[in-house]
Amino acid sequence: MEENLDKRQYDNLRTFGFDIGAVRPSEILFCFAILSVFIPIKIYPVVFLVSALAFYFDTAKLDFPKWSIFLTVFGLFALISFIAVYDTETSRLTNIIKLLVNFVFLYFAVTWISRRDNQRLIKSLDLILHLIFILVFLQLLYYHQALDFRLIGGSTSSGQASMLYNKDLYIWGVDDKNMFGARIAMIGFPYILIPLVQKNRVAILRIIFIFGLGYLSMSRTPIVALIIGCGYLLWISSHNWMRIAMIVFVVAAFPFVLQKIIRIDQLTSSNDGMGTRLVYWKAFFQNLREIPIWGIGFEKAPEFMQQYSEFYRGEPHIHNTFLNSYLELGIVGLLSFASFLFYFVQACFKKMANTHFWIMVFLPLIAIMMILYSGYDNDIILYLALVYLLGTSGSVNFKETKLSLI
Repeated sequence: MEENLDKRQYDNLRTFGFDIGAVRPSEILFCFAILSVFIPIKIYPVVFLVSALAFYFDTAKLDFPKWSIFLTVFGLFALISFIAVYDTETSRLTNIIKLLVNFVFLYFAVTWISRRDNQRLIKSLDLILHLIFILVFLQLLYYHQALDFRLIGGSTSSGQASMLYNKDLYIWGVDDKNMFGARIAMIGFPYILIPLVQKNRVAILRIIFIFGLGYLSMSRTPIVALIIGCGYLLWISSHNWMRIAMIVFVVAAFPFVLQKIIRIDQLTSSNDGMGTRLVYWKAFFQNLREIPIWGIGFEKAPEFMQQYSEFYRGEPHIHNTFLNSYLELGIVGLLSFASFLFYFVQACFKKMANTHFWIMVFLPLIAIMMILYSGYDNDIILYLALVYLLGTSGSVNFKETKLSLI
């Protein structure tokens, strides 16, 4: 009886276009690598390395495109800088290891993806992302329930929004408001795009679901990124009547978004996250001449902010990938990282010439990098691997894209 049940379940999976028996170990590891960054126990560096090894053995030939060369330069210079300023601080050692592991994973993942048919991998990815975001929803629900859902109507300040993240209730994702929100956007936007590359359709319920998670996270970061990405997607996929409806919706929702989500009246306040960023950026530009051309050292940004900022809230970086690259690693760090991104985008265009798609996926990334990441983060690495996977797996014709619920 049990054998017949298992066979029926297996046949059902095949009916829906998913042959579980054909999934390769490297595909399982790719999906598990994405899931691993949400697990509270930090096992993802090990998972990334094991996955990279599997990708290597599953790839017939390696090549070294320009983006990988500049990524290597950035990584090696970060390592040299780390050695130069190392002072037995455990977190700095941990972060240089994570940086190098992230870059190794990206190189082998993209090389592996570029040399195979990825339709089955995308189906597996879709299943694991469903699981990830169901658990994200349950975690956020758990947080809000502990506060008797007082923040469901929105928060009045960054400090109030941060109250949601009770470390005693943390079981999934990230225990930081900004980083959790950013991860929802960085993994959620590729999740939204899966039906687009599979069936040339925009799934409205996916957009609503991910926007809802972004809102529940109480972070402005995912909302800004998702508005940019999804707004572009819906605009280029819509006919005139739909665009008119979008404009009407935006105008109607604009006051609520500004007041409750963006918190426009708090942006320049010293106790607001954006206000804090502005203070740090001001300190950077006013003291630019004090920064050596080779940078102040790997993860030395806190010391710079303590010395030059009007105040310092304890952040590990300056909340801007490009400014942080120059601050810590100087001209070599900034130019190598910018060149890596430029040539990575160029490689994407060469692999699949779809201008609208690549603009749509890189605009949200650049937006978030301008207000949050240090440049060493695994979210950026996973996002690049995911959009490369989706963007090179099939041509999307936006003139024929359909809107659907799922």
